[in-house]
Amino acid sequence: MDIRGPRGEGPFKVHQVWVERASDIEAEYYASIILDRSAKKLLTMLSTMGGMNVEEIAEKDPDALVRRYVEPFEGFGEKDAATLAADAGVADDARGKTATLLAKLYDAFKSEDATLIEVNPLVVTKDGDVLALDSKVTIDNSALYRHEELANLEDEFIEDPQERMAKEKGLTYVKLDGDIGILGNGAGLCMSTLDVVAQAGGMPANFLDAGGGSKAEAIIDALTVITSDPKVVAILFNIFGGITRGDEIAKGIIEASREIKIDVPLVVRLDGTNSEEGLQLLADANLPNLHVEKSMLGAAEKVVELAKSGVAA
Repeated sequence: MDIRGPRGEGPFKVHQVWVERASDIEAEYYASIILDRSAKKLLTMLSTMGGMNVEEIAEKDPDALVRRYVEPFEGFGEKDAATLAADAGVADDARGKTATLLAKLYDAFKSEDATLIEVNPLVVTKDGDVLALDSKVTIDNSALYRHEELANLEDEFIEDPQERMAKEKGLTYVKLDGDIGILGNGAGLCMSTLDVVAQAGGMPANFLDAGGGSKAEAIIDALTVITSDPKVVAILFNIFGGITRGDEIAKGIIEASREIKIDVPLVVRLDGTNSEEGLQLLADANLPNLHVEKSMLGAAEKVVELAKSGVAA
């Protein structure tokens, strides 16, 4: 079954459906705990105005959403949660159970290495129960090695074959809608490359960060993933070497051309550590379909030109 989001996004494939008895709702609250990176602290938030329009309510009336930071060495127990509930205006008869639930949310946040837990609505039933009816949880990907059950859960829902392949090879890959494969080293450089390609009139097919210090085999893996996408008609390598060595990148490109079939043009911009050695290796290899550019903008313009013309050499 496929569905679309509230703003027409999607379609998204539904894998599982949770069916539960309807709740007899007396009041709807909003509660969340989020990692505020700028403050380097956890931020707890609570509002008695939960429901579909909570963002709009918070924008119009900032005081309706009570915010409290958690001091790292003090934690957030039921006493702190009760104070937050009182400040938010939670009814006296619901305050104790609300505080208990908030404290449990904090415990779950810490134990599961979350960066966000958002409950909307947090409801008070006519019988006086306090329930989390819907929630959104984000787990820190860097901590998934401590939570095998969560990592396995994520694997079950990766449907795109390139994204699954990239995950298996340990690559940071995001599928996009275009036809120009992108490979860079470092998230910032990759994002800039996407922007420059779009500026040049092209549409990126992916975001692929090979990471700092990429070795030849990582480049082979990256090319294997990118070329497995039938929509890709040209590929742009944008590498700036710091700890990444240009000669290793070149060796990866050369080896990949021997191991896998690459029948689309490659545009390479290579700068930084050992870039001259890398460029010389590429020149000596004399690979078909390979184009070298000195600047990022020049490389973007070249790959867009090749993609639009359909020229493979």
